[in-house]
Amino acid sequence: MAIIRPFRGLRPPEELSDAVAARPYDVLNSTEARQEAAGNEKSFLRITKPEIDLPEDTDPYSQAVYDKARENLELFIQKGWLVPDRKEAYYVYRQIMGAHAQVGLVACSSNEDYFNDVIKKHEFTRPVKENDRINHMKTLRAHPGPVFLTYPGVHEIDNLIEGVLADQDPDADFMADDNVRHTLWVVDDRSLVRDLTSQFKRMVPATYIADGHHRAASSAKVGKTMQEANPNHTGEEEYNFFLSVLFPADQLKIIDYNRVIVDLNGLSAEGLLEALGKDFDVSPVGEAYAPEDNYCYGLYLPGQWYRLELKPGLANESHPIESLDIHVLSERVIDPVFGITDQRTDDRIDFVGGIRGLGELERRVDSGEMACAFSIHPVSIGQLMEVADSGDVMPPKSTWFEPKLRSGLVVHQF
Repeated sequence: MAIIRPFRGLRPPEELSDAVAARPYDVLNSTEARQEAAGNEKSFLRITKPEIDLPEDTDPYSQAVYDKARENLELFIQKGWLVPDRKEAYYVYRQIMGAHAQVGLVACSSNEDYFNDVIKKHEFTRPVKENDRINHMKTLRAHPGPVFLTYPGVHEIDNLIEGVLADQDPDADFMADDNVRHTLWVVDDRSLVRDLTSQFKRMVPATYIADGHHRAASSAKVGKTMQEANPNHTGEEEYNFFLSVLFPADQLKIIDYNRVIVDLNGLSAEGLLEALGKDFDVSPVGEAYAPEDNYCYGLYLPGQWYRLELKPGLANESHPIESLDIHVLSERVIDPVFGITDQRTDDRIDFVGGIRGLGELERRVDSGEMACAFSIHPVSIGQLMEVADSGDVMPPKSTWFEPKLRSGLVVHQF
């Protein structure tokens, strides 16, 4: 069963929450982070992407960068931009984006649950990204950004969290510049903390990583290293747990994660359409096409959208991986037609989160940067859980969650 526990969070005073909280480190490159943090000395990007405070030619994986993160964290504490809570607590975190709302519980999750597969995964991690976060967190001695976890909804837990929203005033509440409203409540009542801990241990057999596989792996490995170095290890040390936000699955929204490809692998546009016609019914459409169902895809060539529908009987709908739309596209188009066998490493393919809209696909093709684009029906939460339960992994870049969690609202030190 899932183990969670409260902790003494490090967080900004309410009036500084908007200035401090920042987008996750992995949705911005260094140049974008410099631009986003410009003029804001309190931006948490100075801790999650500290190279922005060093010369532009600095290697972002150098120890100097990790040391700068530690220096900046100490500065934020000294300046009162981050303040430790006096009591152990959970934190209720609500996000509202347009008509969509999701409410999660900020808690520490167990490293042992990660290693024992009580926390289930659906993606591979890359060593270079893991090592970066390991070095960052080891130097920082803190988990600066949460791992995004989900679990099958539990009525009793929902009721406890809804009671917080009804009975308490928020401790942070702001509208971010991307029009997502972020609200945080501190839950430090001992009885309520005990009830939440108990309900997860009793009612939640497993949690699932929605976003943050590298953060989770790195956090658990840092904790393991510290455990092995501590002859007096008890299992209760803070390094045995990592920062997470747990959302009930029925509140989450996965959006499309689309593909753009640099060239047509020697084919003409007509030759590509002919090749696709082997497995798909191909028809031109008069506007940007967002697939409305499984096994339908959009194809954009310069100036023209097409609807692709997989011919009957060509998908193994009973298999957790082979039934996925992105697996079908990979096995029947991206690999055999374009010759791209490893989407993780091939620089002929790129990935575009659906939050950018289909106009971004058109822009990248019409500019000449890319030769074509594919729009893809989003994965469902049920499919994600089914894959994770099977012990298998999804193809790379299969899921895109919105809204993104802000870093810096609550930090866990260890």
